[in-house]
Amino acid sequence: MAAAGCLVVAAGVLCGHVGRMTPVVSSALGRGRKGRDATVTDRRLIEDLCVGAVEVLPEGGLAEKLALAEREGRPLRVKLGVDPTAPDIHLGHTVVLNKLRQFQDAGHVAVLIIGDYTARIGDPSGRSKTRPRLDPAVIDANARTYQEQAFLILDADPTKLEVRYNGEWLAALTMEQAFELMATTTVARILERDDFAKRWAAHQPISILEMFYPLAQGYDSVAVHADIELGGTDQKFNLFMGRDLQEHFGQPPQVVMTLDILPGTDGVERMSKSTGNYIGVSEDPRDIYGKLMSIPDSAIMTYFRLLTTHHADELSQMESGLSAGTINPRDLKAQLAREIIARLRGALVAAEAEEHFERVFRRHESAAAPLTLELRSGDLDGDTVYLPKVMERWFGMSRSEARRRIEQGGVTVDGQLVSELSLPVSALDGKSLRAGKSAKMQGVVRLTSG
Repeated sequence: MAAAGCLVVAAGVLCGHVGRMTPVVSSALGRGRKGRDATVTDRRLIEDLCVGAVEVLPEGGLAEKLALAEREGRPLRVKLGVDPTAPDIHLGHTVVLNKLRQFQDAGHVAVLIIGDYTARIGDPSGRSKTRPRLDPAVIDANARTYQEQAFLILDADPTKLEVRYNGEWLAALTMEQAFELMATTTVARILERDDFAKRWAAHQPISILEMFYPLAQGYDSVAVHADIELGGTDQKFNLFMGRDLQEHFGQPPQVVMTLDILPGTDGVERMSKSTGNYIGVSEDPRDIYGKLMSIPDSAIMTYFRLLTTHHADELSQMESGLSAGTINPRDLKAQLAREIIARLRGALVAAEAEEHFERVFRRHESAAAPLTLELRSGDLDGDTVYLPKVMERWFGMSRSEARRRIEQGGVTVDGQLVSELSLPVSALDGKSLRAGKSAKMQGVVRLTSG
């Protein structure tokens, strides 16, 4: 994947795949500040914010927004909207969260919108068919876990973060207001979307509800007065709809920043649970470390650009060292793994994950003895055991999560898939139970007298 570069010109910033071009800075970026150092600071901030970006539109928009914030003495409002369609997120989902954190660290306000209402429609971006509609209760449960995992990356300081649910304003829309929204665009414009165009050409059905999705997402920008909106490259149409609606409602249009897509651990396909090439944010840190060490060398710099906060010039030095052979790819992968885990769980946990990897995979020492999963008398219901109850104690998961894991085929006893929520004591005692890939999610069941 080509590296995303930044070109800073008198009018502002253009981010895109511009190869090795060296950024050039106009003194206009330092206007209102004192001295040459201020101009250098502006340049470096803009370069860093552009790392991992495919496009920042309109051209010059980012520099203009930053200058506006300084003139008005306020932080920018940087929006990210997410639909909680699944309970867990992987590193691919954190690309936009990392960029949002960069804006926070630069002194701006992150506005994280949980799409509890747009999730009921289903984002058609990149879809070849209509998404199934989700139950509101599932959406609400997913939203809670998504928010918890997002807080591993974002600064939760209430002066730097707003968390909003778009049901606040979408649920309150009257039919008259919905008519006004729909009157701002045309069917022809909606069909310009690449995914809709392909489905239309293939005579695949497109629901009116799906067509309303870009308007609903765009209206979020109006509701929160967004200055900048972040999204993946597949979100470009929706982000520009936000600009159109802001102008319609008399607001300054937001700047659109699209970010590159993170490849999975295979280094080729987009990171996805469906392809199995993902690294979950909530996975055991030892597993995260091992998976990051397994990525191909060709993906190292893409991961650094999209998942870390290194300055643009530091990334350039890393890439030059890799190309020249003066930096060992394995050392960079280890650095990458340490930095990502430290950000998610802390430096101590990152060090422990690295030590485990070194001990087991490099020094070929055996892993620690399996956990003992105590089965106590209070866990028994006659001669049977209700697994979600004991899994709650053994693995620190909720009973509903344990039930879901069993129902989805994620639990085995001595290698045999478990399909029942209750099992006889004799089927568990002395057997090896696995509820996940990490060592913390497996062990040997032992019946005790306690």
